[in-house]
Amino acid sequence: MSQLEVQTLCKAWGDTRAVSDISFSIEPGEFVALLGPSGCGKSTTLKMIAGLETPTSGSIRLNGRDITRLPPGQRGLAMVFQSYALFPHLSVAENILFGLKARRVAVEERNRRLRQVTELVDLGPQLHKKPGQLSGGQCQRVALARAIVAEAPLCLMDEPLSNLDAKLRNEMRAELRSLQQRLGMTVLYVTHDQVEAMSMADRILLLNQGRVAQMGTPQALYSTPENTFVARFIGNPPMNLIDTGQHRIGIRPEHVHCHHQGEPARVLGCDYHGADTIIDAVLTRLGDQLIKLRLPGHQLLSCGAELKLNWLPEHEHGFCAHSGQRLNTPFAPLSTYFPHTESYHVA
Repeated sequence: MSQLEVQTLCKAWGDTRAVSDISFSIEPGEFVALLGPSGCGKSTTLKMIAGLETPTSGSIRLNGRDITRLPPGQRGLAMVFQSYALFPHLSVAENILFGLKARRVAVEERNRRLRQVTELVDLGPQLHKKPGQLSGGQCQRVALARAIVAEAPLCLMDEPLSNLDAKLRNEMRAELRSLQQRLGMTVLYVTHDQVEAMSMADRILLLNQGRVAQMGTPQALYSTPENTFVARFIGNPPMNLIDTGQHRIGIRPEHVHCHHQGEPARVLGCDYHGADTIIDAVLTRLGDQLIKLRLPGHQLLSCGAELKLNWLPEHEHGFCAHSGQRLNTPFAPLSTYFPHTESYHVA
């Protein structure tokens, strides 16, 4: 049985539909990321599962029990918020145990859980401090400890790392994923950051305008996007989409190469990242359509420089020019649109 089952979930305010017919399930011990741009419905979906929003229609089942209309306190869920939501006048230990005290869990059981979770999140020396005496990373650990100590069947996380700086966010990503795997926690994690979703999640549910654009493993979304939205959203830089008139052909920047044979292009600019350089260029025989390529190391190319670009046909992805959906039938590779260009070859 799935831990969580969501069926045709909808949320509307008047004529505005924030979520439209979302269905998915989460297996025990799975880490699923709800990913998408701002306003796509991911936080609204999480709030409906938590009981903080009432669905317009649809159902939510946790371990086979229908919780669609239950109040939040009766759902048996744990939640980690974007803000740490810690009580400033309580110590770390009191913040962690607040929910257990409210539910009148026995003192011995509370202390046992506190000892266990303190070791897991490395908060032993901080237990008597107040939140104002902690760093951002330590506050986030307290919020995680409070969720873990509840021993709920499902933990909901609403962008819990977004308030941290870049270095600490990277460290906390690794810590959170390691902790989830050690405990076998079932997690539904909301984020707009594709790096978080790609690096931590077992599966990603990518939303667009309140609907599911694609659900699958990070590798599946990256290597076989089902539509142009997924192709452009997943990947940094995103997939190149070249309009041929009949359809759109997608090519990942790392699959585009410079060679003495290939399609002529003109450099617009270079973006040096340290380990690699992202080059913006335009395909001069295709109406100056933009194409990005990723080259290793420091590549300093002057603006306006002429290049020859090529790629292997097996790295091309075909999409319908009208619907944007992936073409499951064979499509003509981009080289067929340039009959005077020699066959592509990557050295």
